[in-house]
Amino acid sequence: MKIVEGTITLKLPEGSKEVLLKNLYLSCDPYMRLIMTKGSASDLGAFTPSSPLTGYGVSKVLESGHSDYKKDDLVWGFTKWEEYSLVSSTQILFKIEHTDVPLSYYTGILGMPGVTAYVGFFEIGSPKKGENVFISAASGAVGQLVGQFAKLTGCYVVGSAGSKEKVDLLKNKFGFDDAFNYKEEPDLDAALKRYFPEGIDIYFENVGGKTLDAVLLNMRVHGRIPVCGMISQYNLTQLDGITNLANIIFKRVRMEGFLANDFYHLYPKFLEFLLPHIREGKVVYVEDIVEGLENGPTALVGLFSGRNVGKQVLVVARE
Repeated sequence: MKIVEGTITLKLPEGSKEVLLKNLYLSCDPYMRLIMTKGSASDLGAFTPSSPLTGYGVSKVLESGHSDYKKDDLVWGFTKWEEYSLVSSTQILFKIEHTDVPLSYYTGILGMPGVTAYVGFFEIGSPKKGENVFISAASGAVGQLVGQFAKLTGCYVVGSAGSKEKVDLLKNKFGFDDAFNYKEEPDLDAALKRYFPEGIDIYFENVGGKTLDAVLLNMRVHGRIPVCGMISQYNLTQLDGITNLANIIFKRVRMEGFLANDFYHLYPKFLEFLLPHIREGKVVYVEDIVEGLENGPTALVGLFSGRNVGKQVLVVARE
């Protein structure tokens, strides 16, 4: 592949199944920190120093050696943090059929984070109308959706976030029943008892550590904990210990980790559920847009200090 003055010359080897992509939007996701950790148990891939990061993105097909993809198709799935990527057609790539919504949405609400929220809440959380739902990192790419799905189901929903701006967003834009700034709560157990005097039925886990330990004290009998992430632990050399695990036994709590990859067979069902809600304004989404590939590292690192408000998206090109 040769790129000269904005044009691309490419001759795929005969019989090649590879696909040449022009990357438009890249997704900044906390799991990407895990693949940079030596000895990580993550099966999401591994980062090789001096090579582009691999992650989710929205791209345009420029050339294709596979019959499933043709020139000018728009796709989302695994790509690399670079302007142009040559990827195997065996990688996860979904053709984008619905373009009446912003393309960037396929890095978030209509992409991996959206599927994560959907399967974590509905498939693993098994919600029932009237149940009490708590979501940590609730203003992020996944949390903001889980809260809205819970409200659509008729649940009582509270979220935690790390700033007044994010708390206001949860209550005033996403329709949470309540929310609090965890940084202002010296005793998380007491805070949860204040918001959930009768206990928590579903805890959507994004944070881990001290938050999880406090939640375990406040779960109701037969509660469920879908484990999406533990962002508070990804940069620690000594992980936080959890002291209240015995509550899983006493309260018969089901706690289950999951990856969206295991549920992509539900993607058509997911779109059928969510697209009408987006078009009717019943589900809304907030993105934090950063322009330019050179600003990608700063945007990614900012996830771990809570600098982003909403889904962090990196714009490489706008078609």
